[in-house]
Amino acid sequence: MASQLETTGTLERRLTLSVNPADISSKVQERLRSMAKTTRMPGFRPGKVPVRLIEQSYGPQVHSEVLGEAISRAFSDAVQAENLRVAGQPEIAPKDESQGPDATEFVATFEVYPDVKLGDPSTLEVDRYNASVDDKALEATIDVLRKQRTRWNAVDRAGEKGDRATIDFVGKLDGEAFPGGSAEGFPMVLGEGRMLPDFEAGVLGKKAGETVTFDVKFPDDYNAEHLAGKTAQFEVKIQKVEAPELPEVDADFARQMGQEDGDVEKFRADVRTNLEREVRQRVQSRTKSSVMDKIVGLADIELPKALVAQEAESLAARMREDLQARGVDLRKAPPVPTDAFTEQATRRVRLGLIVSEVVRENALQAKPEQIRKQIEEFASTYENPAEVIRWYFSDRDRLAEVEALVVEQNVVDWLLSKAKVTDHEVGFDELMKGLV
Repeated sequence: MASQLETTGTLERRLTLSVNPADISSKVQERLRSMAKTTRMPGFRPGKVPVRLIEQSYGPQVHSEVLGEAISRAFSDAVQAENLRVAGQPEIAPKDESQGPDATEFVATFEVYPDVKLGDPSTLEVDRYNASVDDKALEATIDVLRKQRTRWNAVDRAGEKGDRATIDFVGKLDGEAFPGGSAEGFPMVLGEGRMLPDFEAGVLGKKAGETVTFDVKFPDDYNAEHLAGKTAQFEVKIQKVEAPELPEVDADFARQMGQEDGDVEKFRADVRTNLEREVRQRVQSRTKSSVMDKIVGLADIELPKALVAQEAESLAARMREDLQARGVDLRKAPPVPTDAFTEQATRRVRLGLIVSEVVRENALQAKPEQIRKQIEEFASTYENPAEVIRWYFSDRDRLAEVEALVVEQNVVDWLLSKAKVTDHEVGFDELMKGLV
């Protein structure tokens, strides 16, 4: 099988492939004879169907299969001989369309991966984020855990901020009740800001048994269009007012939180350890984002259109899966346009090619001990770490996911060691709210 390579663009290549018709004919006959041994036809015993009948029924299909395999093999051999890295799938067509199934010459058009020439990483400016867990952060986290186990006690007084009011209400526009504007037995914690300001103000300071009427102004950008910018009248009956009682941080509370022996100091130590892990992961994530945003500037490369198209389709497919998981009927919903993901796909392909070259040039592949260490860190948050470790190592796909994370971290560490780094100390509250 012969081939001829042409360069038709920066990344585009064209291969002319030739197949031997005698070889094709020989393999077709060989396959038909093999089929005759197993094919069943009325009037013939198994294995006794004449080859000519098999050829009449299946000849064109078998010829197409054998020819396709020969072309694929010829393309693979030619690519290997020319030392080409093919990006995406080739488009293969007969050189002379008029020959139909008798064609012996084919043209494969495809793209190759670009040569990535990395620039000087010391010219890049990267942000690195740091944060620590102090006693104030520890106590704030324990307070959150306490609030999750709040006991509510009925009180005979006006509601204050932090109290919980249980209410019945009816909202009206121009004297008419509107959809979604009524509820019974609705609990709201005063001062949390989950209700509109006018509504909170109307309920605050009221006692159980009172009925009040007040106006509520909806914002112009309110998500319900029929209410946006309008003023509604609400009639609210206060069923009850309850004051919060937070549990003490004692042995009982520690046991509720999983500390079997009720040791409060061990409980605090566990909370601090978990908090430090969470903080570390969050600052690492933000630092990684900073690095990946800048590392794309290490090389200026032309991207294979095929890879961008594949990535865009992959992103669109994920969006469709996500919509289905949320209960959206895709048959009735507007189509998800692949073009909408082209910009994101372009960035992801560019980043992937550059990161791959950084890994290759600097030997940043994941080492077995790094993979194990990462898995052990994941497992440490579970009740039975050994079982979790076995679970990871029992599946190649799970191991590959961990390996990818380790490689990414290796790339981050490499760039931080080369680039101009600006350190940012992030406050605990700011970090945990994701406001970096």
